[in-house]
Amino acid sequence: MQTLDEGGVAAPVKRSVLRLLLLPLVILAGMGLSVEAGLLGPLGEQVGHLWATLSIFGVGSAILFLLLLFAGPQKGPALTELPRWQLIGGFLGPIYVVVLTLATPHIGIAMTMIAILSGQVGKSVLIDHFGWFGATRKKVNGERWLALGLIVVALVLIARG
Repeated sequence: MQTLDEGGVAAPVKRSVLRLLLLPLVILAGMGLSVEAGLLGPLGEQVGHLWATLSIFGVGSAILFLLLLFAGPQKGPALTELPRWQLIGGFLGPIYVVVLTLATPHIGIAMTMIAILSGQVGKSVLIDHFGWFGATRKKVNGERWLALGLIVVALVLIARG
């Protein structure tokens, strides 16, 4: 028996539609990262890499603050109740942007993005496989190994080209 949501739509159907809508959005966000890398490299060279990183997080924080103001009531953060490991993302984000700012002018946007992608997919496969950070476990199968291998091949080809 399928569960229906308040609109009478079957839950699996609703999830499928949501996935179809989110995929292009995620692809566009990935394209945004390439644009960000292209903008941050020269900015870092002009004002310094740490100032460039601070500027991007400052603008992002201001936009998020405005979104919070207009989004309606939100459950506020309970930082003292969270496991400390969940706050690692706040440390990793600036590190990522500093590396992006440093690397892009020297190795190019395509090489930077495919290197980031290879690291993201490689670590994501491990996180899925072991169920780290509360993720649903998805065992690594041949298709996932092949996908990761193809990304590494892409990295090598872009590096050589």
